[in-house]
Amino acid sequence: MAPFLPKGDELKVDDSLSKPGQPRCKVSVDGTLHLYLRGDIVEPDFDPLEATEQSMRRLGNPAPADGIGDGATIADHGAMAVGACTHQGEKRQYVLDVDAVDHPQDTSERRLALERFVRAQLPVAMEAEGCRP
Repeated sequence: MAPFLPKGDELKVDDSLSKPGQPRCKVSVDGTLHLYLRGDIVEPDFDPLEATEQSMRRLGNPAPADGIGDGATIADHGAMAVGACTHQGEKRQYVLDVDAVDHPQDTSERRLALERFVRAQLPVAMEAEGCRP
């Protein structure tokens, strides 16, 4: 999370909104939200990338990213990645959503950091929720 957080005196991590199959994490520095992570286990016939296309536009210039799970979109201030999986014996999809990112200041550097982050974290998040590829 280091590339997404500015320097500051107080780091706060709030995961109080998490539920089974729906992890949530808000990360604030000095009282300002700088990173919001969401995970969801959803039905296999649902296309989360298409369903959230408008909200991804709100994050600025969304574009597909190759080679991440079963699909990913990287925007200027967030990203989403999807991986097909089996959860509790049933076919599902895991959706990792990253929002509220405004660091690093350079947009191309931030987008590259977001792509690296979702590429690395999607399989880890899926495993943590018991969602097996």
